[in-house]
Amino acid sequence: MEIHEYQAKELLAGFGVAVPRGGVAYSADQAVYVATELGGWHWAVKAQIHSGARGKAGGVKFCRTYHEVAEATSALLGATLVTEQTGPAGKVVHRVYVERAESFDREIYLGLVLDRKTERIRIVAGREGGMEIEDLVRTRPDSLLQQEVDPAVGLQSFQARELAFGLGLNMKQVSLAVATIMGCYRAFRELDATMVEINPLVVTRDDRVLALDAKITFDDNALFRRPRVAEMRDPAEEDPREAQAAASGLNYVGLTGNIGCIINGAGLAMATMDSIKYAGGEPANFLDIGGGASPERVGAAFRLVLSDPNVRAVLVNIFAGINRCDWVATGVVQAAKDLNVPLIVRLAGTNVEEGQRIVRESGLPIIMAETLAAAADLSVAAALKSDAA
Repeated sequence: MEIHEYQAKELLAGFGVAVPRGGVAYSADQAVYVATELGGWHWAVKAQIHSGARGKAGGVKFCRTYHEVAEATSALLGATLVTEQTGPAGKVVHRVYVERAESFDREIYLGLVLDRKTERIRIVAGREGGMEIEDLVRTRPDSLLQQEVDPAVGLQSFQARELAFGLGLNMKQVSLAVATIMGCYRAFRELDATMVEINPLVVTRDDRVLALDAKITFDDNALFRRPRVAEMRDPAEEDPREAQAAASGLNYVGLTGNIGCIINGAGLAMATMDSIKYAGGEPANFLDIGGGASPERVGAAFRLVLSDPNVRAVLVNIFAGINRCDWVATGVVQAAKDLNVPLIVRLAGTNVEEGQRIVRESGLPIIMAETLAAAADLSVAAALKSDAA
């Protein structure tokens, strides 16, 4: 789960990370009010969407008068920003963040990420901020510093100091940078984050160290014990199909192909998508209905998959362990009655004979497959035929 910049800064400030003063606004008048409360003579009005590179897309505007704040806010609210991360469809701006613009001498990159290979938190710091980490790795790999955190003892102060000194900071700046790094680590650990990124972390002319931007992503599986974080979820920033899937207890990710997939188990789902690709097709989604899929859940999965107008065929691939093939077959038959695209079904595992019988005796034009490879081939052929029609 992702949150907005202003929410990330609010959380990080609670762990001792210094951030510029600011406030969120949903209208031009509210933005002007926030600017007057902040004081000063220079403000940044920032579009709040779940994406980086907002500045390149025109999502950050600097203002020197209240009139400019109002104009910038009016221009951003309701606008669609297209960045490298949003894709060509872009995202609509529903709120802005107004903060005091700070003069600074240096930009630094700081990121904490869960390294699944080493099963440790990895801290990455760069002497140059304001760039995407991918660009830094490609163009200036020598500017990156890294530390791994031993989960048995946590991040140690000397590790944070090594990073701070490696960034070329002076003694006053080092102590503030250490506090920032340690605060980010505590936020990562105590909020069940999967990434904490500050880009840029700036050094001001009076030697302060401030998080000028912030991004945090969280482990969805841990949200049940982080109610404060869960409340920060913004459904407007998510694919509506993914939000609907979460409400139904399904794991769904929309893709760009034309073969809808309904599968139980993430590993089997990945293997099925690979098989579709190998057969020359393109999956329209990743969808794991999970264990214990009732007919109702299978029906919800069909509605979700068919909400994608690009779907030209649907492949149901179930290997029943916790599930039962007869349950799944019942849901498939109920959902297939109103289906207007070809349906390919492959069942294996618990109660497979009963499940196959239910499908065969339904009288519906459901295509049965014995193996995954055959199911993939049949799905690709059916999608091509549907497109041709």
